[in-house]
Amino acid sequence: MADKLFTVETLATLGGASFLTYLVVAYTKTLVQKALGITTDIYSVIVGFIVVLLAQFAMGASPFNWIVYFLSVANGFLVAAAAGKMNDKAITEYEKRFETDARK
Repeated sequence: MADKLFTVETLATLGGASFLTYLVVAYTKTLVQKALGITTDIYSVIVGFIVVLLAQFAMGASPFNWIVYFLSVANGFLVAAAAGKMNDKAITEYEKRFETDARK
């Protein structure tokens, strides 16, 4: 994805939707937690659902087809899980750089 902006086709993939979800949640989770009191996990699923749903609509899916919503919810969980692993990997790798034997 280097040197490319998001496209509808990119957002319709697990990698693209997960990356956008990761970015949105990373930058807005503190505000949402304070305002709404929901956990980051639930918020990530909601953002993933919205990203996938909008990508489906942009690719021509009918808003009157119930399966689009069902699959968007299911895929929202997958997207949230992948975004969460991105977050874990980024934070864990960063923290490991500064870990010493004394901190273990």
